[in-house]
Amino acid sequence: MSIPLTDTATLHPLALPARADAADAGEFRELSRVRNDVYRSLTGRTEQDLAPEALLPLLRSRAERTTVVWALRVDGEMVGRAVVDIPHEDGSRVAIASVEIHPRVWGRGIGSAIVPHIEAVAREHGRSVIQNWTEQQASSGPRIDARTGFGSVPDDHVARFLRRQGFTLEQVYRVSRLDLTPDAVDRARRLLNEARRFSTDYRVLQWMIPTPAEHLDGYAWLKSRMSTDAPSADLETDEESWDAARLTAAEDRIAEMRQTMQVTVAQHIGTGELAAFTEIGIGPDPSATTHQHDTLVLREHRGNRLGQLVKCAALLSWADAAPASRDVITYNAEENRPMLSINEAMGFAPIAYEGAWKKDLS
Repeated sequence: MSIPLTDTATLHPLALPARADAADAGEFRELSRVRNDVYRSLTGRTEQDLAPEALLPLLRSRAERTTVVWALRVDGEMVGRAVVDIPHEDGSRVAIASVEIHPRVWGRGIGSAIVPHIEAVAREHGRSVIQNWTEQQASSGPRIDARTGFGSVPDDHVARFLRRQGFTLEQVYRVSRLDLTPDAVDRARRLLNEARRFSTDYRVLQWMIPTPAEHLDGYAWLKSRMSTDAPSADLETDEESWDAARLTAAEDRIAEMRQTMQVTVAQHIGTGELAAFTEIGIGPDPSATTHQHDTLVLREHRGNRLGQLVKCAALLSWADAAPASRDVITYNAEENRPMLSINEAMGFAPIAYEGAWKKDLS
């Protein structure tokens, strides 16, 4: 049933198909195309493109979260979407929401008409906080500083919309790119050798997912700590509970998306504990941009150059896994100076910034 928003705009709850190529998947495939168009319009880049087969696993509800998806239409034409994720972690107060509308229909009050429906879903699930992550195009105009004191985003249409809706800018992520040139490989090799001199109590282990059985529990623990040890400013951060079953289900989704992912860890030799990790992956196009995903060093193992160790080891071995990929992109909190310093030493350069926004419904 369509939900009227304005004289011309309607919101349509989207029932996800069983498969992206199913007979009833037409509207979902259209949503996938529109999603990519909106991302390209907002960022000016294409590395966030996802085929319908890759998008579908990301939008399904799962054991650890409920996902609600709407398609937005103006005069019958699909021009955007809205998504709400409800995490199922114990004690969670947060809903994670996004409103993605093609810029050519901005300024008509459509986004403002969608927000009450997002808030209704959040309240229906007992949530009192909505959070949103939005990347904005570079601008030389006025800027808004994050409440952390680290980083800023343009005070543009996107920021003004979020502020009118009661959101505050809590944190800024730097989007960085590294061109995979011979010089970049040489730098990574030098930095790896340097890190090894500081991390003699650790060994590097690597695998392509699925994770070997002997490392499932250790890697799941690292993923749990990602939710507590990474910088999160004053955002509501649920402590995620990962075990071997949740990790296996996540890796099954990655395989369904036809993505290749390599995991690199630092293992403490004396105890066998996995102390740091980084993930690097690519979609079905072997010449596309590589994505550096989660990277973390456990607090109790910091000060041993383990971030530098795993990131450089991952980059050097990635050339064998995806030799046609020519660049890597990664996201880091602006206050995460240790990780940004590693990136900068490796040759990563900033290309954009993403704001993390928060609204208190209480």
